[in-house]
Amino acid sequence: MTISPVDFASLLCSRLCHDLLSPIGAMSNGLELLADETDPAMRTRCLELLSESARASANKLKFFRLAFGAAGGFGDRVDMREARGAVEGLLAENKRLTLHWAVEEPELPKAAVKVLLNLALIAGDTLVRGGTVTIGTEEGEHTTEIVLRAEGPRVILDPDLRATLTDGSGGESVTPRAAAAFLVHAIVADAGGSVMVTDPVDNTLLFGATLPSRLA
Repeated sequence: MTISPVDFASLLCSRLCHDLLSPIGAMSNGLELLADETDPAMRTRCLELLSESARASANKLKFFRLAFGAAGGFGDRVDMREARGAVEGLLAENKRLTLHWAVEEPELPKAAVKVLLNLALIAGDTLVRGGTVTIGTEEGEHTTEIVLRAEGPRVILDPDLRATLTDGSGGESVTPRAAAAFLVHAIVADAGGSVMVTDPVDNTLLFGATLPSRLA
């Protein structure tokens, strides 16, 4: 499947706006309640909710800036502490999700980090009842390998998302929900690498990506 750069940019913007709508909407509602509330305890609670929503919005923007944007410049390597912070912030909003970070490399090529972040976004979405996302990487002389494990009581990956990840097909058109999957496929395909997704076994789903180190 091919898609124009303009259409793909629109899909990414739609995904970003969709994910930011909830925390920003909560801030708007909180401000309206705060304006009319006179009870000190309720005002304190409103301020707490505003703080939580603002933090969630900032975390998502930080994640999307690194996962979708041009943070750091094209071709640069990315400090994995920044990548870890972005994933932790993304998953923090869902109290039922836990991150297990098994990355030892201090930095990785930016393309590999974008693949990792977008796979983390997809992996978290598959855990509809919560669970654990485990992320590991290995950078060798010739390849950079990325592996994610999503494990929880119920793991669901839409067939179109799976198809988009592995071969870019994903049905007749790419939806905003599949934007991250298409970005992973595009980055890996352009680099001459590969993406692998297993079938769920024992409530566990594995995602893997391999990129040539000279292009990763």
